[in-house]
Amino acid sequence: MGVVDMRSLLELLDEVLELGGRANAFTADSPLLGALPEFDSLAVLGLITALQERFGIAILDDDIDPDIFETVGSLQQFIESRMPA
Repeated sequence: MGVVDMRSLLELLDEVLELGGRANAFTADSPLLGALPEFDSLAVLGLITALQERFGIAILDDDIDPDIFETVGSLQQFIESRMPA
């Protein structure tokens, strides 16, 4: 399992969700889905595509669960679980 740099993840979230730098203040405990108006169903699709490209992981439809997007930390853990060792 690989390690995801929190800064890289926050930059990606800020870019994909067009948060204007707000993601810089996020921590692993920061809520995502349901807490950010910008994070709607279309944004989830865009984020999944961006995650696959940025981190070189494959995310299958069966892998997608709302719990993944609960917090920054849960998203980070999910990405790391998909990365090669």
